[in-house]
Amino acid sequence: MRRSILLSLVLLLLLFPLSSFSQQDYIARYSTFTAFSYLGTPSLNLVQRGFDVDFGVNMRPWITLGGDFSVQSGNSSLQEKNLKQSVLNQLPPKNFLPPGFALAAPYDGTTYTYEAGPQFNYRRLKKFTLFARPALGAIHEDFTARPARCQQPELGCQDILTKVLTALVGPSLSKSDTALFYGFGGGVTWEATHNVGIRVATDFVHYNFFTNLLDGGRNSFRVTVGTKWSFGKNIVH
Repeated sequence: MRRSILLSLVLLLLLFPLSSFSQQDYIARYSTFTAFSYLGTPSLNLVQRGFDVDFGVNMRPWITLGGDFSVQSGNSSLQEKNLKQSVLNQLPPKNFLPPGFALAAPYDGTTYTYEAGPQFNYRRLKKFTLFARPALGAIHEDFTARPARCQQPELGCQDILTKVLTALVGPSLSKSDTALFYGFGGGVTWEATHNVGIRVATDFVHYNFFTNLLDGGRNSFRVTVGTKWSFGKNIVH
């Protein structure tokens, strides 16, 4: 996945010399973007893949107002190092646990993001649009634990793990939360025609969810690669 993203960026950069350095003379009023989405949260060792869509209104050549929605899913393992100290204090003392017992429960996670705001565009290149934007919005996470089998179930560690997880996230072993995020993003669009383009974008955000469980805020990055569709009247006069 990372290699594909890198190759896409290199391809766009190689195309720069082929474009005229004159200003774009056609900018449609509206645009929509549909893309593959890759979301990474290093602190949780969590990688998620999914779909992104956004819609924008070009108010002026240099500014666009719009909104963005994405959904991604993936899996990782919840570990003791991810938990806040008050939660760790609720765990049984290690000397009362079976040998080799560790709290490392696999889980499935689905992340939804909702974002709205301005995007600032640089259109001095005939075939390319560079852009930057603040990343402001909300993130919603659905979490479902899948207790792994311990190495010595005959010692009762499976029961201990299930009880611990039930205490942490509830009897259903599922939990959800919504939080605000902030950050910044940007990217480049190859304007193949007046109505179709190829876009690569990256966003970096910070947020704090599951505050009664996890040990602080998170940083995530999202990479989207897809097609931009433009329509409506030309706003260049």
